[in-house]
Amino acid sequence: MVSKLSSAEILNFLVIITIILISARLLGELCRKLKQPVVVGEVLAGIIIGPSLFGSLFPQLFNKIFVSQPRAYGAFDGLANVGIILLMFSAGIEVDLKQIRQYGKQAAYISLTGLLFPFAIGFGTVWFFYDRLFPTPAASHLIPALFVGTALSITALSVIAKVLIDIDIIKTKVGNLVLTAAMIDDFLGWVLFSVIMALLNKSTGADAYTSVGLVLLFVALIMTVGKWGVNQLLKLTEKHLSLPGGRMTVGVCLCFIAAVITEWLGVRGIFGAFLMGVVVGDSKYFQERTQNILQQFALNVAAPLFFASIGLRINFVTNFNLEVVLIILLIASLAKIAGAVIGSRASGMRTNESYAVAFGMNARGSQELVLGLLALQAKIINEQIFVGLVVMTLVSIIIAGPLMRHFLDKDVAAEAKKKGIVVASKVEEGVPV
Repeated sequence: MVSKLSSAEILNFLVIITIILISARLLGELCRKLKQPVVVGEVLAGIIIGPSLFGSLFPQLFNKIFVSQPRAYGAFDGLANVGIILLMFSAGIEVDLKQIRQYGKQAAYISLTGLLFPFAIGFGTVWFFYDRLFPTPAASHLIPALFVGTALSITALSVIAKVLIDIDIIKTKVGNLVLTAAMIDDFLGWVLFSVIMALLNKSTGADAYTSVGLVLLFVALIMTVGKWGVNQLLKLTEKHLSLPGGRMTVGVCLCFIAAVITEWLGVRGIFGAFLMGVVVGDSKYFQERTQNILQQFALNVAAPLFFASIGLRINFVTNFNLEVVLIILLIASLAKIAGAVIGSRASGMRTNESYAVAFGMNARGSQELVLGLLALQAKIINEQIFVGLVVMTLVSIIIAGPLMRHFLDKDVAAEAKKKGIVVASKVEEGVPV
């Protein structure tokens, strides 16, 4: 017979949730006031109330709250994982397939070069300098190298959308291109990570190829036949269930079904949730009102539990290695910016516009944190690499908005100056203007 949580364990579980939600909300709102994405505050909340600060200053109280009742913390961890599944489902809903088709060609240049450069450099760095970055030797460097390359190459769709709103360019051509390129990055990044997890879980010969093949088959099916089936199911929901509750229930159930399938295939459930979000969001029967309700719950209640839990899992002070942090920060930023600039220029954008796009594409966020934590749990990376990924994520978020604004202002000034020179020369030549 399965034993239930005792009264003391339920009390401890509720205390953990309350402390984390309050801390994450307060620091999230502080970051919002400072024009930064809320996720920065949520991660910092976890670091402050985790072993890095609160646990170091008040170890007995920290142990009493977070350590003394392992089953209570286990229940919280399960709830936090449900939160990130719902968040990735919401992130998938944000992926606009129509916009990808509209801006696809130009955005593809930006996305692919911005993805390939950091992937190649991240992969090569780990492959050739594994012993310098990782204290423990490994029989194969392939999985860690693939993971680091993937983690450094993905742009955070939700973060860049927030940055574009903050600097008021989300409805411009540059804003649309950055969003579309980030959507492509997101999608390809999760497919890459799913392949890595399949290789990790089935690490030998034919098993690995079979697992990867099944994952890719699932992607193909859900984006074709599955897309049609989901649309028909939501159409029936519209006719026969009470709204908007019935529509939301069906959407969340589809999210969990996809998560179950990908978890069973050897890939984490969040990948299936993300793909199902893309499919559900593309249906005209999953209306914007329902999307907004679901996203508000995921962003403000469920997701903060996960992001704050990142700080509870590891001591950021004792695992901070300046060399590792700087290496990750430099190769992630320089490779991403260089790749996105090359792609932007190749697509016909001006120099300053290209730099603005590049710093937008350099913004990392929830995806990197999710990938990093999953890789840490799977022992693909160690604590020092994980801390480096978190620092890189926070720095890239903070610099994205100001530098995008700076280069867009320079572009406007350069174009105005260029037009002024042209006008002046025409006036001197007696040409009417």
